Amino acid sequence: MRNPLNVGIVGLGYWGPNLARNFNTLPGCKLAMISDRDQRRLTHVQELYPSARGEPDYKSLIDKPALDAIVIATPAKTHFPIAKASLLAGKHILIEKPLACSVAECEELVDLAHSKGLILMVSHTFLYSPEIAKIKEIVDSGDVGEIRYISTRRLNLGLFQNDINVAWDLAPHDLSIILHIMGESPKFVNCQGSAHINPSIEDVTAMSLQFENERSAVIQSSWLDPRKVREMTIVGSKRMILYDDVATQEKIKIFDARVEQPPHYDTFAEFHYAYHHGDMYVPYVKQEEPLKNECQHFIDCIIDGKTPLTNGKNGTEVVRILAASSESLKRNGEPVSLDRSEISEKGKTTAIKDTFSRVLSQKKQKRDKFVPSY
Repeated sequence: MRNPLNVGIVGLGYWGPNLARNFNTLPGCKLAMISDRDQRRLTHVQELYPSARGEPDYKSLIDKPALDAIVIATPAKTHFPIAKASLLAGKHILIEKPLACSVAECEELVDLAHSKGLILMVSHTFLYSPEIAKIKEIVDSGDVGEIRYISTRRLNLGLFQNDINVAWDLAPHDLSIILHIMGESPKFVNCQGSAHINPSIEDVTAMSLQFENERSAVIQSSWLDPRKVREMTIVGSKRMILYDDVATQEKIKIFDARVEQPPHYDTFAEFHYAYHHGDMYVPYVKQEEPLKNECQHFIDCIIDGKTPLTNGKNGTEVVRILAASSESLKRNGEPVSLDRSEISEKGKTTAIKDTFSRVLSQKKQKRDKFVPSY
């Protein structure tokens, strides 16, 4: 009988406790260690899982030879240093989105994991939901025809971040789904946004992606909406899909609706669009917790040596698009080509670092404003 894998979790804030709950119950692994700088959070989670050893310093997990894997659920700017140190210590890694703060950092982690023969997996949780699996199955079957465009809205009131803008916070979910469904990366990215609460951090953004064959996607993200909205519309040449993740039932609805252009006409008077309105149906989807599926997939990949569905390369592509969106924001919405790598300094600098620097500068200015002069 194989010994269970020893798993440690770094970061017990918003998402870490959910990860701890799942790894504590999964077969094939043991929640061995947990870490958080906040002693109150650490104590609270350790009371829930007393068999897990608590450490305030994540380096204690990295230095533990018996620990097989580390799950990173910390602020985005800390992902790269913690992940790199963990990989160098021979640990398999599951890391919250985004994978890192720049394309260069992502590529370094991917290369390091490959050279060490370790699993590097990114937590794009929605790809492990039964609803997205069903949508992918329907699209791949050809039932909706050729995809024309995808539109998403991910809106809520908060949670405001102090080191990344709303696109980096919310759009990775939609980007991972869109790339999964489209099966390719976009050619161009443009993004517009505004900062209403913190002048250094955009809290509302609209991102547009242009793919081959005139296909497109639009992603609307906001921390300033009174309702929690998680909607995606997929428009195909034959049918259309509406996915509402907030709905308690019937999250997927398929509409037999389309617009057809007449194949032949001699005059404008003969030209008429044909609008088809058929039935709407709701496919059956077995209810499962996406995060549980994701955590189990991570364990299975380690045991079986499989490549994760959301591997380092997938995570890098999402960060590449986010970096391009940040470049577009700087250029007032100008399209940025992914083919020509027009991201600032070839992806070595992104808006995460720029934003963090702006926030620090802003705080310093406020402090200086109230320093008395003698």
